Amino acid sequence: MRVQMLGLCRLSYLGGRGFQVMHETIEERRAFLYDPERLARRWFWFENVTLPGLLAQTDPDFTLILMTGPDLPEPYLSRLRELTEIMPQARLELIPPMEKHLDACLAATAPHIQHDADVVGHFRQDDDDAVAIDYIHDARQDFAVLQPLWERRRRLSCDYSRGLVLKATQKGVLVEPRMIYNAAAGLTVYLPPDAQRSVMHFPHWKIGMSMPGATLPGKVMFVRFLNHDNDSGAIGAGYPWEGDPSDWQALLARRFRIHLDTLDHAARDFSLPGADRPRWGV
Repeated sequence: MRVQMLGLCRLSYLGGRGFQVMHETIEERRAFLYDPERLARRWFWFENVTLPGLLAQTDPDFTLILMTGPDLPEPYLSRLRELTEIMPQARLELIPPMEKHLDACLAATAPHIQHDADVVGHFRQDDDDAVAIDYIHDARQDFAVLQPLWERRRRLSCDYSRGLVLKATQKGVLVEPRMIYNAAAGLTVYLPPDAQRSVMHFPHWKIGMSMPGATLPGKVMFVRFLNHDNDSGAIGAGYPWEGDPSDWQALLARRFRIHLDTLDHAARDFSLPGADRPRWGV
């Protein structure tokens, strides 16, 4: 079976619902999302946490939708356009503000569904998290083993549950190895091409209510990056795994092309505490 791998990355999308930080008016939300200092931080994390692993995928056959609003301030809108020119997998979707966030996400993803594929492997790529360089390869290859389970309901999730949590504050970046059940990063939702759903239709923290799933914990497959501008900042259900702290820098470079020293220096320069969220870092 041919599996299309399709990712959705939302970058400061201005719309209703879909987020935990809420605002009374669209003007308040625009001011929050488009604050120049916030946008500068978000772009830095996107460039230094998210993009390196995607650009280094061992299987380059995937599509990444970059979803934002048509009024995203410069220079960031131009930078996204430039990214689509140098990254063959990137597609820019400028979605006007929509009250229903799921409708907005579907509007961004639907034009990129390959209807001649047998299965679409949807994944959510937050703009400050990362997946390992072999994520696309493994998600496509592992489906072959999981196919009988998928055929029961024509829906299936595959959770790569071993990862690293990076926590940025004014003191620098801390690294914590974690097993997290159905974290947003490293979670694939396999659907038929005619499902008329996006990955966002299935909240990752309760995905078991929507479909059967498999957990593959062997490899370090994701980075969950906690920083001042997270929408929630909650780590998610799970527990630590034992690792060698002296290896974190090499592991991040090898598996994600992330340079820990660069993030650590940036966190100190930004000099921001943890976000004011009820479960930030928990």
